[in-house]
Amino acid sequence: MLNSFRTLLTQNPDRRLRSLLFFILFYLYIWLEVDTRLIYHGAGAISDFPVFFRGWTFFHRFTSYPGGILEYLCALLSQFLYIGWAGALVLTLQAWLLSLCTDYLFKAVNLPRLRCLRFVPPVLLLITYTRYTYHFATTTALLISLLSVCLYLTATQKAKLSRLIVFLVLSVFVYTIAGGAYLLFALVCAIYELLFARRCWFALVYLLSAIVIPYAGGVLVFDVSIIDAFTNLLPVSWKIFEYENYKKILIIVSALYLFAPSVLLVSGLCRSFFITHAQPLNQPNAPKARPHKPTKKKRGSKFSRLRSRILSWYSGAPIIKWSVESCLLFVLVGAVIFFSRDIKKKALFETDFYAARRMWPQVLAAAPKHPNSYYIVHAVNRALYHTGRMPYDLFRFYQSPDTLFLTAAEHRESYFKKFDIFLDLGHVNMAEHELTESLATDGRRPLILKRLALANIAKRTIHTARVHLSALGKTLFDADWATDYLQQLRSDPTFTLPADHEIQRLRRYMPVQDYGFSPMPFEHILLDLLKKNARNRMAFEYLMSSYLLTGELGKLIQNLHRLDDFDYTQIPPLYEQALLLYMHKEKKPVDLHGRQISQLSRQRFENFKKVYAFYGGNKEAAFQSLANAHGDTFFFYSTYGLSGLKK
Repeated sequence: MLNSFRTLLTQNPDRRLRSLLFFILFYLYIWLEVDTRLIYHGAGAISDFPVFFRGWTFFHRFTSYPGGILEYLCALLSQFLYIGWAGALVLTLQAWLLSLCTDYLFKAVNLPRLRCLRFVPPVLLLITYTRYTYHFATTTALLISLLSVCLYLTATQKAKLSRLIVFLVLSVFVYTIAGGAYLLFALVCAIYELLFARRCWFALVYLLSAIVIPYAGGVLVFDVSIIDAFTNLLPVSWKIFEYENYKKILIIVSALYLFAPSVLLVSGLCRSFFITHAQPLNQPNAPKARPHKPTKKKRGSKFSRLRSRILSWYSGAPIIKWSVESCLLFVLVGAVIFFSRDIKKKALFETDFYAARRMWPQVLAAAPKHPNSYYIVHAVNRALYHTGRMPYDLFRFYQSPDTLFLTAAEHRESYFKKFDIFLDLGHVNMAEHELTESLATDGRRPLILKRLALANIAKRTIHTARVHLSALGKTLFDADWATDYLQQLRSDPTFTLPADHEIQRLRRYMPVQDYGFSPMPFEHILLDLLKKNARNRMAFEYLMSSYLLTGELGKLIQNLHRLDDFDYTQIPPLYEQALLLYMHKEKKPVDLHGRQISQLSRQRFENFKKVYAFYGGNKEAAFQSLANAHGDTFFFYSTYGLSGLKK
């Protein structure tokens, strides 16, 4: 076994075992750490993630422009990101093929020392995934171009086919399939012919084809705009540049595109320079070399001899050499990934993903990774309600009056984040508004279509519901859910669906009154929800939480009697703290409707006042002590507010 292992390493360890280990680790990292399900979900931040529907109608629109076939294929493959292990397999296969093409390219142009750079494209790909962006179609177009370059080199070097014919056939194929990525294919082929094969005329023809073929094929044949004819599926396409969040990561994607041609260009120029300036040995006028005079061997130092022995031993020990070089590779790659990953963005995607699937413990577990995000705390507040902890643990997390409904101006267009809160509350009209806006900005995602179908079934607008259910019936993973609802609607002509608990809940809670959306009167909305159904517990707890966050304690006290509509055995601690603070400031009692404030809340209030008094009423001086002991209380929030929590 040891001899077989040594033989494997001696023959070609760099291309076999090291690559195998690299891509096994690549796959595991994508699957277990990045989690492709988060990229599929998008969290309202990946607006260009493609949808996929079965059927000719959906496929046909991709045949009307260059690169459309590849976009269709990528849309299909991207759906597998919905399944973590399958999505990781798709992305790993793409990275492996890019590495294989890069390795073959450097081998074909006789650059053996640069073949170790085959790991650079997969690492650049990994950076884009760790920052939760979607460029699968663009990078797959790059892969098609490099595969075609490899086919060109194989056909012209080994099969000895006509270079121009092979190039033209591949050009038509690459441009039709990969669109603007054809420019990379033409450029790499031109660099090869000019600097490595020394065929300048071919290089010139190939460069001219980079102008002629996109114009003839794109503008004249497919009848697309000249911009799309040259840039579709390239990182500089307007379809990608319109997403502001992608502008930074586009540097990485552009580097991925420019990596192979840049290495070939620099290597080819260096090779041409040294060959041109080297002194030929057979020139008649070349000066004769001076005879070599034997010199006495100088005895090296002990350090030099030791270094020579170590290097000699290292070169003669392939297992040690392979292990050291592999460890160095993995350490470098690990360092790049460690410093390029976006932990906060992952936390944002995780909380939104878990909240959409109602996995509340996971939402609360992911939130501390980025505790100051309004979007994360918005999801946390939903999780606190659904786990029964909202009137207990609200101030364990970063809060402001805007976190309940994302009412700040910069969040008003965050429709993807908001529709679930209104469905939870039972306000179907508000949910439908957010869903419709999200449909316009994020596309026909299955999650949005499912929510729209539920909202319209609850409102008995069955024709609209059937439109959304029919679309879902053509997806890969939600077809069964949609088909089941369509069958129920066909078998129930009154659309009552008595066995559907979610539909019945929405109908019990939803008010019929509409509201304007600028600004949204959320207090009135919550009060109307309670007017429609006094047992809407979520509306009650959100109403009381909004009074806590805005400091409107008088209104909180006015609604204290609503505790009788639910199963509260005592006043929740945060409400008790608000009552104690109100009575302390106003110097008057409050009607507790037969309930008592717990001794624990009274003790915490007394302790808070003592610590505050110990520092002479100096808020800045008392901050740390109060934060350590009372940072999760309404006492602390009312004293320091949002500015205090930022510290």
